[in-house]
Amino acid sequence: MGLRARKSPQGEAKKLVAELKIIHPPVPVERVARHLGARIRFSPFDGEISGMIYIKDEVPIIGVNSLHPPNRQRFTIAHECGHLVLHRDLITREIHVDKKFPILRRDGKSATGTELIEIEANQFAAELTMPHAFLLRALGNDVVDIDDTELVNRLAKEFKVSADAMQIRMTNLFASL
Repeated sequence: MGLRARKSPQGEAKKLVAELKIIHPPVPVERVARHLGARIRFSPFDGEISGMIYIKDEVPIIGVNSLHPPNRQRFTIAHECGHLVLHRDLITREIHVDKKFPILRRDGKSATGTELIEIEANQFAAELTMPHAFLLRALGNDVVDIDDTELVNRLAKEFKVSADAMQIRMTNLFASL
């Protein structure tokens, strides 16, 4: 048996957005989770824990820290959906708990196999909550200034994500242009 090809996090998120006929922000992440067969449970967790996912009686359960801000909860749901789509074989064997994780960034720790699944889930969540095509449409013909706080805040509000998440997303998408 050879190595199986890994799924593209961004590609899988794009497929879900198209499949659910989502055409504008904010992407309804709870609807996406339900579409994937998951149930969402909000509970107060230890401050470091953002969320978790596990399978109980063949039903995926996404646990979300109810103490976190709503935009953070949305990203957590999207992140856990990423694990469900990309890593279901791993979560059927164990509860997967997400503490603070590096968002869309590579570092020495992320080179390990465990960190790779977090990077992939973050890439999935970024594309799901802030689809590239939706961002391009929202920007129109504007010149993209990733340091424009007013622009970042406006887009963050429109997409219902944190300004930090939007800043990172814009940096990753447009900094090399």
